[in-house]
Amino acid sequence: QLHLVESGGGLVQPGGSLRLSCAASGLTFDEYTIGWFRQAPGKEREGVSCLSQIGTKIYYADPGRFTISRDNAKNTVFLQMNSLNVEDTGVYYCAIRGGTACRRWWNEYDYWGQGTQVTVSS
Repeated sequence: QLHLVESGGGLVQPGGSLRLSCAASGLTFDEYTIGWFRQAPGKEREGVSCLSQIGTKIYYADPGRFTISRDNAKNTVFLQMNSLNVEDTGVYYCAIRGGTACRRWWNEYDYWGQGTQVTVSS
């Protein structure tokens, strides 16, 4: 059975960093396109970054602060987030879709993890 499990969220001060992980079971990550999304309270879920099946990396939010990567041996995808600010607060989700192309919108992804909370506050 397919599972995606996010971890690494928490409370961090403005300017701090977090590294989110998305571990997969029941599938092999390098066969899918993976997206990171976030949802702030009262707002729509938005795309943060995407790593396509063929290795293309796209950043929808503040390129330069976020880095997406994949460890095939661990079947895990990471999102390194630096210089965090309060606007980055929200629940962060990883999701997968078939095919080789990244998509920005959440409804174009097929399977989702449960999310991990990121709170940026002083």
